[in-house]
Amino acid sequence: MKAWICLPMMALVLTGCAGKTVYRDSCANQLDAAWRELDIAKAEGFAGTVSYSKALSLLTAAKTQQQFEAYEGCTSKSERAHFYIRESRAGR
Repeated sequence: MKAWICLPMMALVLTGCAGKTVYRDSCANQLDAAWRELDIAKAEGFAGTVSYSKALSLLTAAKTQQQFEAYEGCTSKSERAHFYIRESRAGR
């Protein structure tokens, strides 16, 4: 009888752990691409703009979320950082 209770509980726990990996690849890819774009913007001389600072802050927060396995938030912040990087390169 105890096995009938433990088996579904174990399945539920394992399913919960597997759900955290849904955004893992997206987070890593978005973050890497955004860091490369940010380096290009810096090399082009746009490092002093407000948009550059916002993008840098978002990418720092995204990296922190990646380390804590909050992949969905990491992906969201990385995408928002792309916007600010484009704004920075446009001189805004």
